[in-house]
Amino acid sequence: MKSRLKDKWVLITGASSGFGAAAATAFGAEGAKLLIGARRIERLEKVAAEAKKVGTPEAHHHFLDVSKTASVNDFVAWAKAKIQGSKGGSRKLDALINNAGGALGLDPVAEGKDEDWETMLQTNVLGLLRVTRAALPLMMDNPGSSIINIGSVASRWAYEGGSGYCGAKAAELQITRTLRLELNGTGIRVCTVDPGLAETDFSLVRFKGDEARAKKLYEGTEPLLARDIAEILVWVANRPHHVNIDELIVRPTDQAAAHKLYRRKT
Repeated sequence: MKSRLKDKWVLITGASSGFGAAAATAFGAEGAKLLIGARRIERLEKVAAEAKKVGTPEAHHHFLDVSKTASVNDFVAWAKAKIQGSKGGSRKLDALINNAGGALGLDPVAEGKDEDWETMLQTNVLGLLRVTRAALPLMMDNPGSSIINIGSVASRWAYEGGSGYCGAKAAELQITRTLRLELNGTGIRVCTVDPGLAETDFSLVRFKGDEARAKKLYEGTEPLLARDIAEILVWVANRPHHVNIDELIVRPTDQAAAHKLYRRKT
């Protein structure tokens, strides 16, 4: 069956690594045209090159810092110019993947750091709002287009040391639900994909470069991989235009619940 994503425009934030980079490759393999953004330009260049290898007709990259309104507006203006200047295919934005985010630290509230909290709220919450606000005009009058937000099981189940991140992802979940209400009747689909334990550089960032601590989190388990989530994102965006996947929770088989993780003896 021909992919519904061929020659469609897909915008991905936080695309320099992890879920975002894997999503760029997965959507590119479906023949989608890519607009990818992140702060690490050199990594974006490599992601764009990989997407071209697997079949994307166009892969464009641009600096994006979702914590800055000016950067978001500049990025979306650039994206609009790329879409409107392209020959053939869609002239609208067909899928927005709000992936930029992440966690910092595992401090209890009593020991929490302002800079960690502020960064998590800026990227996971305000960044999501900024990018969506700026991109929505490119999606109107385009029934079947999709906004897919990357959430987390942390949006639904709290854990010690996770106050900042759990709070930020709970906000992402409610923003997604609000958008579904506000955009009802436009034909724009809205979904949150909420992963459990996944092995990307997420934990390395959370633990601020402590590789041993990050690696220990996954010991004895078979966690989700970035490509697993990328496949799901493609599946969600590729549904018929009248089908909306509201909320999707995905965990590795080893993780029966947020607090119950099977670890093999090593």
